[in-house]
Amino acid sequence: MAERLLVVDDDQRLAAMVSEYLSGEGYMVATRFTAREGHDALRRERFDAVILDVMLPDCDGFELCRQVRTHSSVPILMLTAKGEETDRIIGLEIGADDYLPKPFNPRELLARIRALLRRRRAPDEVAPLDFGRLHIDPSSRVVRLDGCERRLTSRQFDLLLAFANNAGRVLSRERLMDLVGGDEMEAFDRSIDVHVSRLRAVIEDDPRTPRRLITIRGAGYVFARRQDDEP
Repeated sequence: MAERLLVVDDDQRLAAMVSEYLSGEGYMVATRFTAREGHDALRRERFDAVILDVMLPDCDGFELCRQVRTHSSVPILMLTAKGEETDRIIGLEIGADDYLPKPFNPRELLARIRALLRRRRAPDEVAPLDFGRLHIDPSSRVVRLDGCERRLTSRQFDLLLAFANNAGRVLSRERLMDLVGGDEMEAFDRSIDVHVSRLRAVIEDDPRTPRRLITIRGAGYVFARRQDDEP
């Protein structure tokens, strides 16, 4: 069955171009032109990924992304004419999985969508990982702390899984990029640090004094096997 994509962009010409291109690659694509229409579609239908423009007439894409994240972990790729690092960081902080500035090459958009969907697909029969109060299930892509499910974006889950699979090892930012996304992550932006900050908000009792996901100055990060481990 073809995977379903939702494009939310008030530029109807661009939305039609993206829809035609991605449809030609085998995806089922729906388009909406306002934040309200996009949110209604996500409430009523199932989509495998969302391509979301920042500049919408009734609500900016950042706010829509924030609203969607209250009830859905669907992968979100944000499109915008703004390419500054601060805009990328804002998008990541509120739950976007990836960020592509306009103008863009449709082939790059396709590559990023494929990467998001590939990370979303659950691996077959992978054993859950337990770290005391923290439970990570790679097959269902579910994270629980003290038995309560914690919502993560697709990118954040992949980063947490990379840490968990290398518990006790110091991982540099470059190594984390290799484990999570290779060349898809920009080597010198702050995306890793933003995602780590989001992870701490989910899995730490006090994100300001982390005991699970610890910074090693000048080296990277280490994921403690037990919350009281010292790196």
